[in-house]
Amino acid sequence: METGQNGNPRPLWNIVVVSAIAAGIQFGWALQLSLLTPYVQTLGVPHVWAAFIWLCGPISGLLVQPIVGYSSDNCTSRIGRRRPFIAAGACFVAVAVFFIVFAKDIGHRAGDSLDNPTKPRAVAIFVTGFWILDVANNMLQGPCRAFLADLSGDDHKRMRIANGWFSFFMAIGNVLGYAAGSFSNLHKLLPFTETTACDVYCANLKTCFLIDIVFLMSVTITAITTVKETPLTTKDALDGDEGKSSGAFIGELGTAFKTLKKPMWILLLVTCLNCIAWFPFLLYDTDWMGVEVYGGNVKGSANEQKLYDQGVRAGALGLMINSIVLAFTSLGLEPVSRLIGGVKNLWGLVNLILAACLAGTVGITKAAEGWRRKLGPQILTAPPTHVKGSALALFGLLGIPLAVTFSIPFALASIYCSDAGGGQGLSLGVLNLSIVIPQMIISLVSGPLDAAFGGGNFRPLCWALLWLPPAHCWQSLRSPIPKTNSPSTLEPLWLDTIRLY
Repeated sequence: METGQNGNPRPLWNIVVVSAIAAGIQFGWALQLSLLTPYVQTLGVPHVWAAFIWLCGPISGLLVQPIVGYSSDNCTSRIGRRRPFIAAGACFVAVAVFFIVFAKDIGHRAGDSLDNPTKPRAVAIFVTGFWILDVANNMLQGPCRAFLADLSGDDHKRMRIANGWFSFFMAIGNVLGYAAGSFSNLHKLLPFTETTACDVYCANLKTCFLIDIVFLMSVTITAITTVKETPLTTKDALDGDEGKSSGAFIGELGTAFKTLKKPMWILLLVTCLNCIAWFPFLLYDTDWMGVEVYGGNVKGSANEQKLYDQGVRAGALGLMINSIVLAFTSLGLEPVSRLIGGVKNLWGLVNLILAACLAGTVGITKAAEGWRRKLGPQILTAPPTHVKGSALALFGLLGIPLAVTFSIPFALASIYCSDAGGGQGLSLGVLNLSIVIPQMIISLVSGPLDAAFGGGNFRPLCWALLWLPPAHCWQSLRSPIPKTNSPSTLEPLWLDTIRLY
């Protein structure tokens, strides 16, 4: 089997190049989070039903990532175990983006009326593309993280560094995606994107996603052509760790759950509770800025629509600030965790920061509503500077706990898997279940909760806040500290990387 796969680690530049794929993945994910919730409402999908479209992601993650992880653990392709899935995932992303960005154009040609606010054909095409995109993202991200674990060998420190670099490049992708989403004239780079059925907002979204495809393909091709894998032979698959179970996916997955140790179960529970708290904000952050903070309405008057658009773009700016903080935090996680007593204390601390930020959304919402009441319903204007500044500061502060969420659970899962001698792909697929199940819960309950209390994003955000206390308690009191086979350091990620060269 190849060096770096359950053995000695590969060169650090291999880890950095493979981690860079995360920038391409997250570029598209940032565009999804910042632009697609408002976009589906322009297709005529009511706000209360928009959440159900996001069920595509968790359902595909629930099914696809464990299957892809298991399949990549046992893949005997001549180009390696992980690279075939990474290449296929990138191609499917390109197909999905075509359906998403040209949904209005195809729907119009198929019979959607420009005068009808509801465009059923465009919605059907969009949802099809959205499903394909989520499947493709799972085909990409799971094998990428498993590939990084393979390249790290049995070195726990290198696994932490690999996940730190992956988190860093996710932040870079976020910055690029949110920056692209915040520009209102980006469509002028590709004039053909604006059509009869596709207005300026739609053309901007189309341009952003087309740029993302070029970027994703560039980093993916670079990674799969420069970082080599030694193919897994049929004998290795039968005799190695990957062949110990029955060989059937369901049996392998069942065996994985039966043999999970207590540390992994606690990791799954804490990650699940943590994600229930995260997802309402991640799904509705830009819509929250447009509706609750700016007082806009995507289906209201021209002035209300203008305010909503300003709020969405301010939200994209906030997410870009969030990603910059995320990038710098990712570089310093290793020394900070040592200074405050380890990963357990760090994760507990950032949960408190997350709780404070979610509580802050309540205060900002109430301040914006109070400002509008003071002006009266006849005056439609953007919120005052202190409200906008507080909202942007909240976005930035949330970058700290997000850096931990993007790296520590995956690093711990890789370490626990390495200690147990299991397949990295399947173990990360199991961890993914604790991420997608919360997404399904949020997608199912936020719409009815939204409708029951009169619309908006305020109640789902408050509901999310309720899940942080149990997550914090379980993490702080019950989460074990993994043993490490690497010496402790107080070096930042970039310096640790240089020293490991």
